[in-house]
Amino acid sequence: MASAAAALRPPRSEDTTYKLHFRMINDQQVEDICLDFFYKPHTITLLTATVLSLMYFAFTRDDENSDNNLRVGIIVVVSFFLVISVLAFPNGPFTRPHPAVWRMVFGLSVLYFLFLVFLIFLNWEQVKTLMYWLDPNLRFAKREADIMEYAVNCTVITWERILSHFDIFAFGHFAGWAVKALVIRSYGLCWTISITWELTELFFMHLLPNFAECWWDQVILDILLCNGGGIWLGMTACHFLEMRTYRWASIKEIHSTTGKIKRAVLQFTPASWTCVRWFDPKSSTQRLAGIYLFMILWQLTELNTFFLKHIFVFQASHPLSLCRILLVGIITAPTVRQYYAYLTDTQCKRVGTQCWVFGAIAFLEALACVKFGLDLFSKTQIWHVVVWLLCLAVITLLCLYGMVWLEQNKLKQSLSSPSEDLDDRGVSGSYHLIPDAHADQTDSLGRLQPTKRRKGPARNSQGGKRQ
Repeated sequence: MASAAAALRPPRSEDTTYKLHFRMINDQQVEDICLDFFYKPHTITLLTATVLSLMYFAFTRDDENSDNNLRVGIIVVVSFFLVISVLAFPNGPFTRPHPAVWRMVFGLSVLYFLFLVFLIFLNWEQVKTLMYWLDPNLRFAKREADIMEYAVNCTVITWERILSHFDIFAFGHFAGWAVKALVIRSYGLCWTISITWELTELFFMHLLPNFAECWWDQVILDILLCNGGGIWLGMTACHFLEMRTYRWASIKEIHSTTGKIKRAVLQFTPASWTCVRWFDPKSSTQRLAGIYLFMILWQLTELNTFFLKHIFVFQASHPLSLCRILLVGIITAPTVRQYYAYLTDTQCKRVGTQCWVFGAIAFLEALACVKFGLDLFSKTQIWHVVVWLLCLAVITLLCLYGMVWLEQNKLKQSLSSPSEDLDDRGVSGSYHLIPDAHADQTDSLGRLQPTKRRKGPARNSQGGKRQ
């Protein structure tokens, strides 16, 4: 009787609100759909194509080679798991270029998570057998630390030596920080992560020799040029996207061929842009602790990149390393968006599923490194790790204190000149850019978003309704 009464009881408004806010970050819906064909399920068509393709490959391909059978089987399993991901998994916080893309990204992250779970139950001989089966050339692979010298003749500084450091990896370093700035959208957090990472390299140099760098390489090339240049480029792109007016026209309403092509290309740009504000002048201790945990997890993910290729012996240019970096980079975008909403939106009581999977992946990677790198970690100098954690905590807390202090000063200035702010709002029209979400989310997020002033003419993207 009690269960029947509970089932008939109408849902509380608070529960409904919490579920709605969680859905805004975990299963975003597309508003104002104008091309229905691309957003209908097509489940029967997809099932028919799946069965027919399986029948074709099962009866037409040559299955004499056992290794080739295993490789093709794994590829087909992954492919059809992504098909199921499109049908069953949530959209995540983004809808561009299409929700199906982010469902497949989530599917790939789940597959990688399950692979790591499987990996930690193998022994070292089984892991080597698996790696050599994937790529027989890994039998002859050597660590970069075994074939290269680091931090040698640091007093010799020539243009030839400096220019030799500007290779494809330096460009990847620069581009990586530009993407990180686009995801984090905070000068303070980006610079704190950049500086603390260089300290991380110093404290873990006794375990990973490739962390040893000359002072000019670390300070000038890494921090100032690659990190600083990438952060500036990413934040400049963020500022440009904040200034745009997002009014999207239906492609059916555009009559010129050039306009239709332009609208199709713009489908790969953000549908809107959120003014990120990690800190509030009245930030609670819980939010500060959450941001500190975010930065620790970021450092752990970066460390995993270097420990994985050192322990499992493959170079940075190997497809295993490149695919892992690309996958982690892609899933970082929805992860940070979901974690930001969890920290700043008081109505959001749970982290999104993509954020949960990303956290699990980071800790499982670290667990795999510790299990299969016991010989390496047995050389760990504990006091280095303790001092690293203390330095990381102190620098991070100082940065957080400085950013909160800046936010408080901004709040005081805005309160001292309310008429000017009102005039600016009247001129700009709309000073909040809310992402693809239900209108009910505006009230909860509005308190945490900064006032945005128009600094130049707005750029329209094919004026009309949003898709």
